[in-house]
Amino acid sequence: MKLLFLLFYFSLLTLFYLISIPFLILLSFKKKYRESIPARFFLYKNPPFEKSGVWFHSCSLGETKSLKPLIEELKNEIINISVITHTGFDEAKKLSKNVRYLPFEIFLPFWIKRQKVLVVTEAELWLMLFAVAKYKGIKTILINARISDRSYKRYLAFRFFYKIIFSYIDVVFAQSKKDANRLKELGAKKIIVNGNLKSFQKISVSKEYEKDDKFITTLASTHENEEEIILSSINIEKGDKIIVVPRHPERFEKVDLFLKEFAKREGLSYGRFSKMKDFKTDITLVDVMGELVNIYKISDLVFLGGSFVKNVGGHNPLEPAFFGCRVISGKEIFNQNALFELVENVYLIEPKEIKDFFKKRKSLKRSKIISKAEIDLVIEEISCGTR
Repeated sequence: MKLLFLLFYFSLLTLFYLISIPFLILLSFKKKYRESIPARFFLYKNPPFEKSGVWFHSCSLGETKSLKPLIEELKNEIINISVITHTGFDEAKKLSKNVRYLPFEIFLPFWIKRQKVLVVTEAELWLMLFAVAKYKGIKTILINARISDRSYKRYLAFRFFYKIIFSYIDVVFAQSKKDANRLKELGAKKIIVNGNLKSFQKISVSKEYEKDDKFITTLASTHENEEEIILSSINIEKGDKIIVVPRHPERFEKVDLFLKEFAKREGLSYGRFSKMKDFKTDITLVDVMGELVNIYKISDLVFLGGSFVKNVGGHNPLEPAFFGCRVISGKEIFNQNALFELVENVYLIEPKEIKDFFKKRKSLKRSKIISKAEIDLVIEEISCGTR
């Protein structure tokens, strides 16, 4: 029965792929997808892994970064990593020389070669990925598994489909008991509640920046309209500095135009980090990747983006909390609830409250991490698959 469904699913995906080819070709000209679409959908410069090893799969930047402590414990193993996004790819290259974009599902039966174990992060529930892995005798593990409040009903609506996926997963490590219960409803078998592995990350700066006596407020991982929502609500005083770090590089130019106009209107100095390499202006746009952790270290207050607009679900509070920053977030954190439970003194507010909280910014309590995940059980399960 499962095999028949797989054949039907594969046929449906193939039809969808053939119809989508013109659109995919057009989309591949966009800077954001210039590498990922040719690699994933046309296998351009994207061969199978050359050697058998521990195969990690993650989606994007945050999930890939969370793999670091696991990989550091597997020093004697060949590490293969597949990703979905270009930011995830760049981060994965820091962890292993064997990095690929995960091909579209119809290519996986021919692309996947024998590996010792497959370790997949969070919500990367691709049916063909797990099914082909099991048919090729690979142990399958899902780590950091979560089902957000927002997506729970959608998962339940397709419970029959997810039951098939989970039938191909040997072990599931859930972020919380709530996640474990939901995963069980969807058909997961062996479930271990292990916390969020992102809390185990060893956070370190790649460059030290000098901090002066100004109060530095960082708008971190901002999405569409969030710069305007926050900056239009606060009164920037003489002793303030503002650093803006958009989440996605394709927004740099648009945010630059907004900040130029805002700074001019408010009588403030403004500059782009890519040109200045410092934070001497009143407002700085960080238009390069990989600097956010370095900036957290010199920040007094952090507004966490992706939380003041709908449909994003918030971003990781652990990194600013590691440096003891004061942290303000919006209430739209449905993708990060488990992480927020690990941090003390994070202020969850509505956009209309930004003005009042910024007024009392210096008296806000500093955030701190109060709980961490354990990685020993995960390492043990991975190691069992390598013997």
